[in-house]
Amino acid sequence: MSDILVLGGAGQVGTELRAHPWPEGVRVHAPTRAELDITDAAAVEAALNERAFAAVINTAAYTAVDKAEVEVEAAWRLNALAPAILAGATKARDIPLVHVSTDYVFAGTKAEGAYEPGEPVDPQNVYGASKAAGEMAMRANPRHVILRTAWVVSPHRGNFVKTMLRLAGERDRLTVVDDQHGCPTSAADLAGALAAVTLRLASDRDAPTGTFHYVNDGATTWCGFARAIVEGAARRGGRPVPVEGIPTSAYPTPARRPSNSRLSTDSLAQAYGLIPRPWQAALDEILDRLVGPSRA
Repeated sequence: MSDILVLGGAGQVGTELRAHPWPEGVRVHAPTRAELDITDAAAVEAALNERAFAAVINTAAYTAVDKAEVEVEAAWRLNALAPAILAGATKARDIPLVHVSTDYVFAGTKAEGAYEPGEPVDPQNVYGASKAAGEMAMRANPRHVILRTAWVVSPHRGNFVKTMLRLAGERDRLTVVDDQHGCPTSAADLAGALAAVTLRLASDRDAPTGTFHYVNDGATTWCGFARAIVEGAARRGGRPVPVEGIPTSAYPTPARRPSNSRLSTDSLAQAYGLIPRPWQAALDEILDRLVGPSRA
């Protein structure tokens, strides 16, 4: 029996990791925040002493991007301090550590193309800075993999798909930013990638380590994504409301948003053979669960 510790099990990705079809003999432990505070070094040490974990997956994060601009300490505790504690504790026990990070570690100003994992980070807000610091801390454990992702959606918790579905049911027209580009990502697909990487790290000491990206294939804007959601819902009986594109300047937020959140997954494909499916296919699967099967 292989025991794997999943942190952040109540979030979108953590929920999908708990539901993932793990191989027989793998047992997933996903303590709640009340059961394990990962910003408490003594609590982490005690948890890792309970059993011989084959690996640890950290999906826990402070992700309220705008609130982070004022709740700075809270963001840094969960996004930077906790990874440092986890890296030290797992390194001491020779346990592989897999960590989820974000496109926000980059400036998001790249004119063309997708960001590669090795490009310099340059976060533009508190959330991004705290996540970049967490990445640095994670690298203290030589047996680590960092998976950066972006635009994560699922049938669970709050996310862009659920927000657009709600607004489409309430309003006759939607206005959505159309000059920020990125790659929508299914939490279920990301969980599958995390599981594959984790199992390999746990069974192969020579498995590739370092920083990689995982997003679904293809890119769009928030407006393009919203149109796909509304159109997909309409095929399932939802209201076909129009979606109008607006510039970022028309929708100011406390935290600066990247104009380019595209992430290249080429290095992950080379290292682990993981090829993400198109984001449109992943979206259809989510809409099937949230709205129902397509009628078209």
